[in-house]
Amino acid sequence: MRKIILLLTLIALVACNDKPEGKVLSASSGALNALTVVMPNDMWAGQIGEAVRQKLAGPVHGLPQVEPMFEINQMPSEAFTGFMRKQRTFLKIEQSDSSGVSIIKDEYARPQTGIIVKGPSEEAIINQITQDSAKIVNAVKNAEFTEKIRQISLSLKDDEPLTEAFGITMKFPTAYRYAKKDKDFFWIRKDIPHGDMNITVYEVPYNTIDRDSNTVGSLIKMRDSIGGDNITVSEGMRFITEAAFAPYLEEATIDGKPAYQMKGMWEVKGRYMAGPFVNFTVDDKENNRYLVLEGFVFKPSASKRDNLFELESILRSVKFVDKKN
Repeated sequence: MRKIILLLTLIALVACNDKPEGKVLSASSGALNALTVVMPNDMWAGQIGEAVRQKLAGPVHGLPQVEPMFEINQMPSEAFTGFMRKQRTFLKIEQSDSSGVSIIKDEYARPQTGIIVKGPSEEAIINQITQDSAKIVNAVKNAEFTEKIRQISLSLKDDEPLTEAFGITMKFPTAYRYAKKDKDFFWIRKDIPHGDMNITVYEVPYNTIDRDSNTVGSLIKMRDSIGGDNITVSEGMRFITEAAFAPYLEEATIDGKPAYQMKGMWEVKGRYMAGPFVNFTVDDKENNRYLVLEGFVFKPSASKRDNLFELESILRSVKFVDKKN
């Protein structure tokens, strides 16, 4: 009986937060890629609001049409109470004697990421938003990637074939299927209304990528060669990177390993087929290779932000393990 009482006491202590009121945190809510912005209405209509919209509602890189990074919902501080405080992500603007940006976790719900921007004046707050925009965006994105993977994990496809072939695990839903499982190239697909979502996984020798003078050119040449050889299209046509749309390149990490993240447009040369892709080329020095993870979407005349977001979340879930063969 004592053990049972002790166990129940420990559970109760874990369930309660460490705030003075000692309340149990309820589950957070909110749609993916939606951000609640808390500030006075007149501030939202002014230059501070414009700075927030410019930095957080700007277009997503690599999409053929303009789609906002986040759907922003603004409310004044007096409305940010009760259920409205349960939003999974929020940005709060406060006037203060000092300037700064702070990120708080699980303040009113769990999981929850809050960003507090403070400053003594309008100019100071705008400068803080501009200066720390990357930090703010990354905090929201990381929260959304985590939530998407949590949702995906409710119904996972068997990834044992990926472990055996490439020494990795990857979380993706059962709605996807293995379209190709060659020794060194995997193609995974999901049907969606009026299109499909696709993942490719392969590896290339460590000397494939030119890391000095023309990294983007090396990456494009790699994906056009290997993707073009393995993605099935009509005879006489080829799956390639669209030349008219310069890919966006930045550094990233996958399971602690450095990677190139490239976003751009693919096309099937000779046919009116195109769409966005996100590509991670992971520096796996221990195995003398680059592991290439790519997601691409075909969904003509429709929004694709959330589809590409799902694919990027899946690719970011990759973990490196020992091969089982």
